[in-house]
Amino acid sequence: MQRYSLSHVPDAVLLRDLATLAGKERGITVEVLVHIAEVDERKLYLPAAYPSMFAYCVGELRFSEEAASKRIHAARKARLYPAIFAALAEGRLHLSAVVMLAPHLTPQNADELISSASHKTKSEIERLLAERFPRSEMPERVQAVPLPAPSLVTVAPGPVDQHAPGRVDASADQTRVAPVAPQRYALQLTIGETAHENLRYAQALLGHRPAGDGVAAVVERALEALVRQLEKQKFAASARPRPGHRRPSPGSRHIPAHVRRAVWERDDGQCTFVSDAGRRCEARAWLEFDHVREFARGGEATVAGIRLRCRGHNQYQAERTFGAEFMRGKRQAAQRARAAAARACEHAPGRVDARDPGHAEIERANGREDERELTPWLRALGYTVDEVRRAAAHCQSGPDASLEERVRLALRFLRPPHRKIDFRPIQTPSTPSVAIRE
Repeated sequence: MQRYSLSHVPDAVLLRDLATLAGKERGITVEVLVHIAEVDERKLYLPAAYPSMFAYCVGELRFSEEAASKRIHAARKARLYPAIFAALAEGRLHLSAVVMLAPHLTPQNADELISSASHKTKSEIERLLAERFPRSEMPERVQAVPLPAPSLVTVAPGPVDQHAPGRVDASADQTRVAPVAPQRYALQLTIGETAHENLRYAQALLGHRPAGDGVAAVVERALEALVRQLEKQKFAASARPRPGHRRPSPGSRHIPAHVRRAVWERDDGQCTFVSDAGRRCEARAWLEFDHVREFARGGEATVAGIRLRCRGHNQYQAERTFGAEFMRGKRQAAQRARAAAARACEHAPGRVDARDPGHAEIERANGREDERELTPWLRALGYTVDEVRRAAAHCQSGPDASLEERVRLALRFLRPPHRKIDFRPIQTPSTPSVAIRE
């Protein structure tokens, strides 16, 4: 421990050594960024069994989530504008400055903007960016933003990290989850009016159960139901699977339900890629059913012929088999096809173009029915054709209303009856059980 005690060092020597070490640290930081940028470009985290550069920095290099996020962001931007490396090494910029400048850097202004931000603090750079890239004034608007009710939130005892695994950029999401006791977690979030109504209605439906009016009980039951639904969608989970299994038709990419169930259970819902060092990828998100023998080479959708792979390792294996250039061309072709399909859909007859503010007026001037205008919006929200027709008839009472106002009117008309329940506190024993205990 004597090594870490400097009480015997003279003041002048201590300050000199500190300045020297700070300079070395800047140089080492730049070297780390250079290596991160190159590893990220080559995607060397994939053969090491990590699904992303973020996961590699946290899991392999032992960076904190915030440190990994900031360094990856700075490394990617510095790879595009190498002047950042020199500014960091010389101490003219710090990592926070690079992250702040990143969204505004272009080939035309990079050198000048880096020079202007040199030796400035974070607050000074904020003022610089506000002067150079002023944001438009926010329109005046008064909107009710009620404070979350104490019964709807559980405040964590301290700051909680909001970076989700695999993310690089900080999220604006205000959700907080933090452990507060063994097997207990604090949850804090803000919900909208519809979610609040559903929560209250669920509390009412659970009112006859023990502790049924607790928000935690509602959330737990809702998550259980959601998990069952997602498991059914993802890998055809079923308590009573159908007897007998049909083989997929030749040349079809369809994977039968019984195969998906068996593969998911066998692979434990985790990517199966294993590095040369024996490390298995820990990814449990963005999983895909992958053919062990490539489908293009005759792979079959059997339990032995299918495995779970995260998207990154699925693409990595395809590039190893068919070549990076070939797969890049395939992805670009797929992107062009999706863009063409989107354009065709936008120009399809009868489609409402929400980008045209005068579209609703033109449609009404031509004598088009409200139903034609409301249909794409309400159908996108899951309403049936009959429901859209009834809502459109209801909205004809206000022909001078804008499209937005008529959509709102239609949604109020279609609101399920349970949304209109009076959720007042119980006053007497005779109060119906649908009331909510506050």
